[in-house]
Amino acid sequence: MKIVIHTRQGQLAEDFKGIAEEKLNSMNRFSVTIDRVEVEIIHEANPRQGKFSHRVILTSHGAGPLLRAQAAAFNDVAAFDLAVKNFELQIRKIHEKSKEFRHDSLRKRAVSE
Repeated sequence: MKIVIHTRQGQLAEDFKGIAEEKLNSMNRFSVTIDRVEVEIIHEANPRQGKFSHRVILTSHGAGPLLRAQAAAFNDVAAFDLAVKNFELQIRKIHEKSKEFRHDSLRKRAVSE
């Protein structure tokens, strides 16, 4: 999975790239194909937006479904954590839908075998 990070109007934390790669690569445990994830960090300069001054938008691209999650918090790492949580819920839903469940009773199995 390729991870592309864009920032607008702000500085990025030093360890943000490592944290982002670690958390997004952990999404590979679900069998959903995602080729590229774009991470967009937007910093709002308005002082009245103090608690929600950093907004993170995650967008997936590739053969799998289009996923998009966004969150806002007081710094970029906290906003990224919230956005990843939403992103993971969407991937988990898709993964659960793709599972195949056999609802056969024991009698039907014994007869067919």
